[in-house]
Amino acid sequence: MALVVGIDEAGLGPILGPLVVSSVVFRLPEDRTDSCLWDVLSSTCAKKSGRHEHRLVVADSKELYKSRSGMTALERTALVMLGVRGQYPQTFPALVNLLAPNVRDCLAEYPWYAKADFPLPISEGVGDVPFRAGAVRRDCDGQRVVFSDVYSEPLLEGHYNRIVRKTDNKGAVVLGIVLGIVGRIMSGADDDAVCVQVDRLGGRVHYREPLMTSLPGWEMTVIEESSDRSAYRMTRGDQRCRIEFATKGDRKHFPVALASVYSKYVRELFMHAFNEYWSKQVEGLAPTAGYYTDARRWLKEAADGIERLSIDRGMLVRER
Repeated sequence: MALVVGIDEAGLGPILGPLVVSSVVFRLPEDRTDSCLWDVLSSTCAKKSGRHEHRLVVADSKELYKSRSGMTALERTALVMLGVRGQYPQTFPALVNLLAPNVRDCLAEYPWYAKADFPLPISEGVGDVPFRAGAVRRDCDGQRVVFSDVYSEPLLEGHYNRIVRKTDNKGAVVLGIVLGIVGRIMSGADDDAVCVQVDRLGGRVHYREPLMTSLPGWEMTVIEESSDRSAYRMTRGDQRCRIEFATKGDRKHFPVALASVYSKYVRELFMHAFNEYWSKQVEGLAPTAGYYTDARRWLKEAADGIERLSIDRGMLVRER
């Protein structure tokens, strides 16, 4: 058997709310490592949404989110695929415990997240999650595909600022999280072959040095370094790993698309908590998605509340 891993981020551009990096892991026969999972699971999963598409759409989260059903489509895919693993979180805290346990101890530092508790799903029309999850699970079983792990790492605003001040490069922040996730997966892979697919991080082409630094003891062969794809073969004893950073990876690889869904979904839930908190602190304050232009509007309208609550701006606003 082999592990096929997809990694993607959401929220690198906004100045409010967290940056989130997520990974998903599928286990499947090694001779199918390069198979397209959209083809393998075509009975129940689709790559594109459409008016008459009744299968579960697993696609780049930006495409899902801007589709006709928006947040509903994003949430449906995230919750149904968790259901494939037999997991059905009913609240925001339950989902954080499930997907992002490492962030739990940080929440107390942020009043807008510390006591956030609301039911899931937050959108209408998600449908019968267990029923749809059962169909996808049966398809996976028939194709010998196991959805074995999903993990998200939200980097909250103040923590983000602390790391950016040290690196002076937000791209390096994302790469550091990605390499940490890769190391965690590979340390538990035993003798399984591993294929890691990552959506390319900005315009970076060369990953050799950071990979060798974060994965000591592994030998590396550079397969390709081009404007479209950077790929590396890693070996350590009997362990084998191929790591690929590809442009538009969330459109090329099912696992990367699903990782993008979880990153976007987790970020949207944190922003839901953010907006719920601040709407109670500042009367008439309209919600924000956290992107620069609207975030400036929001900060202006929320200024009195921020001052009244003595909020440290470094814990609220991302500096880059």
